[in-house]
Amino acid sequence: MASPTPAAARRPRLFIAGPFPLFALIFAAILLPHLALLYLPYFWDEAGYYIPAARDLLLSGSLIPHTTLSNAHPPLVMMWLALWWKVAGFAPVVTRLAMLAIAAAMLGGVYRLAAVLANREVAIASTICTAVFPPVFAQSTLAHLDMAAAAFTFWGLLFYFERRTPAMVMAFSLAALSKETAVIAPVALFAWEMVCPALELRTRRRLCAVPRAGWRESLPLLIPGAPLACWFTFHWWHTGVVLGNPGFFQANVAQTLSIPRAFFALAQRMWQLMGYLNMYVLTLGAAAAMFLPPLPEGTHGSRAPRDNPLRQRISVPAQLALAAVIAAYLALLSLVGGALLARYLLPVFPLWILLCVSTLRRRVRLWPAMVAIVALAFVLALLYPPPYRIAPEDTLAYRDFIQLHQAAARRLEMAEIARPVLTAWPASDELQRPFLGYVRKPLQVIAVEDFSRQQIEAARLTSDWSLALIFSTKYEPPGGSVLDGIAFWRRAHQRWFGYHRDLAPEQAARILQARVLWSEHRGPQWVAILAR
Repeated sequence: MASPTPAAARRPRLFIAGPFPLFALIFAAILLPHLALLYLPYFWDEAGYYIPAARDLLLSGSLIPHTTLSNAHPPLVMMWLALWWKVAGFAPVVTRLAMLAIAAAMLGGVYRLAAVLANREVAIASTICTAVFPPVFAQSTLAHLDMAAAAFTFWGLLFYFERRTPAMVMAFSLAALSKETAVIAPVALFAWEMVCPALELRTRRRLCAVPRAGWRESLPLLIPGAPLACWFTFHWWHTGVVLGNPGFFQANVAQTLSIPRAFFALAQRMWQLMGYLNMYVLTLGAAAAMFLPPLPEGTHGSRAPRDNPLRQRISVPAQLALAAVIAAYLALLSLVGGALLARYLLPVFPLWILLCVSTLRRRVRLWPAMVAIVALAFVLALLYPPPYRIAPEDTLAYRDFIQLHQAAARRLEMAEIARPVLTAWPASDELQRPFLGYVRKPLQVIAVEDFSRQQIEAARLTSDWSLALIFSTKYEPPGGSVLDGIAFWRRAHQRWFGYHRDLAPEQAARILQARVLWSEHRGPQWVAILAR
């Protein structure tokens, strides 16, 4: 097998030369479909942690939040938001535009990485598919950490393959300061470089994407852990804990280190990567294409020029390096992290898309048509609910959640009630914190954990409320999930992943000896106000 040409030496033809014109083009392209989402108030974890933490930084200059319990997440994204608010004002639209800029930088990194590893055609197709993949599209305006971690990770990978070590270290360090789990990528590359030379000796094939003269040349890949260690030291010095408040650590680390749980988590992580929200269309298409022979360059119609070279593929060493990053993410995020949120895989979704699109381009004559089908499948998954459970933040279902809660908050404000409102998080924060965008003045609340039968029956004994705001805390597809009939799967999710069933408004009202004053549905999501 011939040694692959170093990626840095290929000098690929780029659709747009230079990172800033590329960023401007992508930002303009993704701004239009997101216009209707820019003014939405804050949602779920945004309201619960990231916006309060960034607001604390804006108002007090403190990197440690004080109006919410610290989760020890690195502060880079909160600093970015505070900077935008300082310049343009504290408003959801400013926040959304700030996050959309990060999403544009992420997509720019995907394009450049794909152009270096494959070619311009694959880069364009991979970037489009990434942009419309539902979790990426939905997260593009939400104030979470994962988009920034993904953006810096892709630029770090680009610099890694181009052998630009200082730039690589800087990008991976910024990724780690965006979210602590971003150190997985450089550490995975370091681990791969430690075993790769021995495998090359045994197989007598080139497997290392970036050949090294010795293990010391791989050490820069570990440098991004240093600024993250400094942040954790700073956090420990000021709070007395390293990895966030005890409740956060217990839920995301201590309770997750279980072999049975890791098995179920890994199965779900693999589904999220390869099948979730119509990703299976791309995965199955690429798998089927592997049974076809590679096509010559310049192949059109039914005839292929015999003397043309075969269509270019991503080199095997580069594919193995990307596979090491993907495998490390799947493994580590199956061991830690209480919630199996798809957004945690944002740094690897585009890598999988890139590998699959490159396979289609190499082996399928009508590969642009197949990519168009995949993009259409992603758009449909973004707009229409699948027959299984999802997190609302993975599709436009989060918009419905927000708008339902806005309507409920307006009705509660008009009621001018004197006693607390019975509800659960995140509505408890929405009603108490006007800066989240739901109420003009804070309302008093009595919080329950959720709206399962057990919690509702316990709330019946509480007398100091007259109105209750209840809502769907889980995204339940009509008729339930297709996996609900598998008993061991359902029990595993109840035990390890916090699954429960919310009572319908009429059921909750009977137990609470109340009546349904108002309710509204959007698809399988609902909200209701009960009165007694």
